[in-house]
Amino acid sequence: MRGWIIVSLALVGGPGIGCRRQELPPPASTNPPAAQAAVMPPAKPVAKPAAWFDATQDSGLDFVHFNGMSGQWYMPEMVGPGGALFDFDGDGDLDLFLVQGTKLGPDSPLPGPAAAQAGHAWHHHLYRNDLTQTPSGPQVHWVDISAAVGLKELPSDYGMGVAVGDYDNDGWLDLYLGNLGPNRLLRNADGKQLVDVTSKVGGDLGDPHWSTSATWFDYDRDGHLDLFVCNYIDFTFDRHRQCSSKTGAPDYCGPSVYPHLTDRLWRNRGDGTFEDVTATAGLLARAGAALGVVAADFDLDGWPDLLVANDGMANFLWLNQHNGTFKECALERGCAFNGMGASEANMGVAAADFDEDGDDDLIITHLDGEKNTLWENWERGWFSDVTSVSGMDAVTRPFTGFGIVAADLNNDGRLDLLSVNGGVKVNEAQRQAGLDLPMRQHAQLFLGQGKARFSEVTDEPALRVPEIGRGLAVGDVDNDGDLDAVLANNHGPARLVINRWDRPQTWVGFDLRLPARGRRSAYGATVEVELSDGRKLHRRCGPDGSYASASDPRVMVGLGGDGATVKAVTVRWAEGTHERFNDFPPGRYHTLVPGTGSPLTSGK
Repeated sequence: MRGWIIVSLALVGGPGIGCRRQELPPPASTNPPAAQAAVMPPAKPVAKPAAWFDATQDSGLDFVHFNGMSGQWYMPEMVGPGGALFDFDGDGDLDLFLVQGTKLGPDSPLPGPAAAQAGHAWHHHLYRNDLTQTPSGPQVHWVDISAAVGLKELPSDYGMGVAVGDYDNDGWLDLYLGNLGPNRLLRNADGKQLVDVTSKVGGDLGDPHWSTSATWFDYDRDGHLDLFVCNYIDFTFDRHRQCSSKTGAPDYCGPSVYPHLTDRLWRNRGDGTFEDVTATAGLLARAGAALGVVAADFDLDGWPDLLVANDGMANFLWLNQHNGTFKECALERGCAFNGMGASEANMGVAAADFDEDGDDDLIITHLDGEKNTLWENWERGWFSDVTSVSGMDAVTRPFTGFGIVAADLNNDGRLDLLSVNGGVKVNEAQRQAGLDLPMRQHAQLFLGQGKARFSEVTDEPALRVPEIGRGLAVGDVDNDGDLDAVLANNHGPARLVINRWDRPQTWVGFDLRLPARGRRSAYGATVEVELSDGRKLHRRCGPDGSYASASDPRVMVGLGGDGATVKAVTVRWAEGTHERFNDFPPGRYHTLVPGTGSPLTSGK
């Protein structure tokens, strides 16, 4: 979350064979996109944005995050929390899980024996969505079912993040919680209970380190979701350091004062148990201060890779070697540092096809004084920093960004960006004003102009509320055909912001499912939507990215307001097969399952 260094590439060891595969060399005869984009014409003026409405109070959302602050300025106080939008009870609408903190200090539940007993005041929350249809449209109503599903009976966690995935392929979405202290796997028992099975699944999934974000993904393509977990820094209360602001007042420390950690990878054996494969997969080769992660096939070889956002140091790009191992290639591939060779305070991450060329690009949020950095994937996992011409440079420098999502928020067919912001160092003006945690900033909305260019929208009051933004999850909470957002704030209330886009027929949605028992969501599948006007839009199925949060994995595609229709849809399933589907009326969701389309011999 702070700090930077300049790296001389001449001093860094060369990449392994997995970073530069012979069959995929970097193009030598073309200029990187940054050089091409420098001569592009100015972006078009921003169209009228979608209208956003703060529905927190009307929907019954009453969650308030407690960060355990005690006046000691413990660093973990200001790092969480995240949240998740997912269909817990299988009724077709999105429910909401929000991560809670607890007391911090030498006698807090870190890492185990002194854990608070059941019935404590602070616990994670699960809200059921009782969605109803009214004459004025769909109405979201949250019902707190935390006690009914067993969350109040769990020992106290100091929660950071949550990842959602059906690890046992039983049709019910399970939760993995990253904590300060032992992590927790909660099995969804038929949409009625969340059962702590951490000690029963093997592999030491209750990692006692400080974990933040995580992702479920099928790295070995065996049909079972594996788990990657970001570990941050080796903080203990014995190691607590007292830091100060430029004025000499107490303030939070940065990550450089504590040792870094290695991340963890668990392989799903397919029988309800896991094995720790961190070492055999090659992930012990690098330690970092990981805050964000996203799994995507960046090099288009048909196998999922990992991008890990590391705070104040080089990012990691773990390329899948198809044999159970990964090779770290971020420096070679151009996304370890920004275009100036400097590390940044990497927090939240989003991967999506911003430049509309069929592969996933990257954007990562950073500390104020830096910017949200956008890397264009210009050739099968080779990246170039195009922030300076993307419209994301100057406007994001005053902010410290955490959660960020890439989605078509106004249904015009172009990917937009929504990010939540909040300081990690004290704002002196807010301190003087008497705020108990003076680090408040507002969120930012950027509408896509096409070809990885964005324009900020500044006239949406529901998104300009000063708060300490951390987690961000998006999904169609009211099932009306546009994406809404839940903002998970540090030491304050979570908020539901409803997207009231007014053209419900200008979209089409896809719910990608696997045919195995439970028909879980097809994480890692990619969709190419060919429209009648000739455009081809590329989207990925997955809930990960952002920061410590999980979003709706359904694929939403905006069609614009010019009468375009869906001509055909091509799905590349995670196991490598391709299928084409046809006949998709707009204004509704369509379920796609492998084996029900027309098979293709390639992605074309």
